[in-house]
Amino acid sequence: MSEKKYDVVVIGAGNGGLTAAIRVLQKNHSCLIVEKHNLPGGFATSFVRGRFEFEASLHELNDYGCDDNIGEIGTLFKELGVYSKLEWVRTYEAYRMITLDGKYDVTMPLGVDKFIEKMCYYVPEARKSITDFFLLAKEVVEAQTYSSSVNGNTDKKYMIKNFPNFIRCGSYSVNEVLNSLKMPKKAIDILNAYWCYLGVDCDRLSFLHYASMVYRYIKRYVYVPKLKSHGISLALEQRIRELNGDIYYNCEVEKILTDDDRNILGVQLKDGKVIKCDHIIANCSPTTVFGKLLDKRIVSEQEKRATNARKLSGRGISMFLGLNKSCDELNITNHNYFIYDTADTVKQYKLMESLKTNYAQATVCLNRAYEDCSPKGTTILYFTSLLMSDDFSNVSEHDYFKMKDFIAERFISTFEKATNTKIRDSIEEIAVATPQTYARYTSHPQGSIYGYETHTWDSLMPRMMMMKEDNTFKNLRFCGGFAMRSSGFSSAYISGDIVGRQTCGDIARKGR
Repeated sequence: MSEKKYDVVVIGAGNGGLTAAIRVLQKNHSCLIVEKHNLPGGFATSFVRGRFEFEASLHELNDYGCDDNIGEIGTLFKELGVYSKLEWVRTYEAYRMITLDGKYDVTMPLGVDKFIEKMCYYVPEARKSITDFFLLAKEVVEAQTYSSSVNGNTDKKYMIKNFPNFIRCGSYSVNEVLNSLKMPKKAIDILNAYWCYLGVDCDRLSFLHYASMVYRYIKRYVYVPKLKSHGISLALEQRIRELNGDIYYNCEVEKILTDDDRNILGVQLKDGKVIKCDHIIANCSPTTVFGKLLDKRIVSEQEKRATNARKLSGRGISMFLGLNKSCDELNITNHNYFIYDTADTVKQYKLMESLKTNYAQATVCLNRAYEDCSPKGTTILYFTSLLMSDDFSNVSEHDYFKMKDFIAERFISTFEKATNTKIRDSIEEIAVATPQTYARYTSHPQGSIYGYETHTWDSLMPRMMMMKEDNTFKNLRFCGGFAMRSSGFSSAYISGDIVGRQTCGDIARKGR
């Protein structure tokens, strides 16, 4: 390693960190990414078992779009210089939602008009309310796009004039707004199927956050990368190399170095190596930074309180199956399944607080989006659930593998029962990931895969509006799932974009 001093050091090569580094390099500032693993991407990766390459986390990417219907992420990737490096497959199905109480088995399409028509097929009296929802969601997305374009420095008068309904909805939950639209209960249940992607029940989940996500999914369809999410990470890494950025793999930051006045001096690696820099972008949690990496003497009481007041969101539980039959042979008909005990998101959230009562799963048959994702005549299935508490810490070391077997059996039996399929006799490869797996791989506290829970005071819009106030440590900024845009691939890329540009602004101001 060289003794070079960098303008910026990025801690972590996840989606946000890679994006932020490109933004810094595009302004001709020097940048180093320090990553403790031997691969880029964090959750955006893949792994191989036998003859199968499994996608680690991405179900589908929203708001990417195509040339004639490009979204915010597609536009961002063009600006980053990686758009032409990637190949995608577009999907046409939004989701199939099945509830184990027997009340729902619905399949919804992508495309706003198609979604509205299918909703009216299931709930004929919902036409006005679901149409009004999409008009309102469109305004929400436009307001957020404006806010991102000005790095959160929004003009109050401009917001009130151009996005009045966005302002009116700002403090309300999903269910409060949908009820105000007089949406029928059945339509609300169907529309709320995506809630687990944000990990907060719809009595507490910000309407602005949820409406934004749903609109981005439905309006511009969703896309699956042919080389899985690891291909996106490699494209971003290649772009960093093209811009003369540096990446150190197998290197873990042990300390962030500062002087007594809280000026950034650099980072110290686990092997004792010191790398000097003036600015740091942390693609990791504030819990880790303020609780572990910074000298406790210089962490303010405000920073401690703000970090400790936040609630960790869902802890990840996943299973990956390689099946030795095609999805047609297995009668697996859909790409994206939401299987819940109940469509009542409040009740479902409570059930997901305990390992014993958590039967929920978001399951993907990748072959239904991209037929050639596995060898001919085979199928890839991957299952994800969230544990809304630290209940897994109660599993002893002695019982750890028994619990993994229990999780696998429940995923399989629940899927077979809900979809009326048989998959267990066709299993060729199987892997199970627990909260401990994710904690070890990403250093996320308790294996949280969704960062901090975006509820009430800590939801998306308060975070976006408080970016200035939350930036308490000079020349240290956060991106990724724990940052202002919260979790999810698209959000992580956008947070990296915002923070990368903000850091360039910090450098410019310091130069003046």
